Amino acid sequence: MRQIIAPLLAVLLYVGLAGHASALDVKAAVLRIDYPRLLPISRYDLRPEDLGFAGAMLADEDNGTTGTFLGHTYETEQIAVPPEEADAALEQILADGIRLIVVMAEGRDLLRLTDRAAQDDALVLNATAPEASLRSEECRASLLHIAPSNLMLADAIAQFSVWKKWDEWFLVSGSNYADTSLADAYRRAARKFGLNIVEERVFADTGGSRRTDSGHVLVQRQLPTFTQGAKRHDVLIAADGTDYFARYLPYHLSSPRPVMGSAGLRPVTFHAAHEAWGTTQYQTRFEALSGRYAHAEDYNVWLALRVIGEAVTRASTVDAQAIRDYALSDAFELAAFKGQKVTFRDWNGQMRQPILLYDGMITVSVSPQEGFLHQVSPLDTLGLDRPETECTSFN
Repeated sequence: MRQIIAPLLAVLLYVGLAGHASALDVKAAVLRIDYPRLLPISRYDLRPEDLGFAGAMLADEDNGTTGTFLGHTYETEQIAVPPEEADAALEQILADGIRLIVVMAEGRDLLRLTDRAAQDDALVLNATAPEASLRSEECRASLLHIAPSNLMLADAIAQFSVWKKWDEWFLVSGSNYADTSLADAYRRAARKFGLNIVEERVFADTGGSRRTDSGHVLVQRQLPTFTQGAKRHDVLIAADGTDYFARYLPYHLSSPRPVMGSAGLRPVTFHAAHEAWGTTQYQTRFEALSGRYAHAEDYNVWLALRVIGEAVTRASTVDAQAIRDYALSDAFELAAFKGQKVTFRDWNGQMRQPILLYDGMITVSVSPQEGFLHQVSPLDTLGLDRPETECTSFN
């Protein structure tokens, strides 16, 4: 009986909403900047050509399901450009009258594009940039963050480490900017949760090919030597934001220890093997639509557009400012296949969401871990809390 009543109530809800709503055409855009990158270490990590865009297609279908009852239509443009063409692409999006823009870009470009979009009262949703500064001193009132920050990812690992009583960390980071920023996040997480970094080492990026016939042979010789003589530790934490060494760490350490961070057990917003909380139906629909497995970027774009769809449905508006205000309000919540509804932090525009801990095959655990409490939400134990942020744009 319950299985029959629930869908019936949903239909009645949408019919009721339809009686109070007017037809709306919801136009959005996904702007993806394709940076020149070296090939990943593993062929499994090759970027599909429709990365992010497949998530947008699924979101349009999902938003359209509700929109059919309300007379709402959803259309999302998909634009991929090299960095030097990003500004021109944004100008064209704005010229087309689109004021709801999902951006897949690095932090420095994201800020510049957000500032330009704000001049035309557009709302930008960040689908990929993890820099903590974007949620703090460099925050923007017209920028909402779907992608979790490095701080949220590091805190997710730290909580699991506390739960396992792996209190002694050996931190190995790369030498590039993205690596050092990620290492800073792990240092902060260690301080926050009372963990001890017993030693740090930097694995220098000397360039060259990551995928050669002799690559694994060289690494098999280098890494045991590189990690030899480290102080006693429970776990090695890898901070490799540019994917050039961390994947080789498991099984190549001088002393056998678990690896977490950028290899081994990794904190992710989503992965293709995740099936809990009804996610199987998301995965199968995505695979039927795209012919491949979902990536985290696809999920982030899907989630960004579902935020827009939910706000349009509940607030009956396509105005970017009104959608932003509703998303930041206490009335907003959205199911996201993570066991609880996701919401936004009204002090810096970051989406609250659980972080999956993934070993390459299954979801090993989900943070926040049991026992980590907060006066507002356990999700606020991940990343910058209100007293910690330097963001003033949302005041």
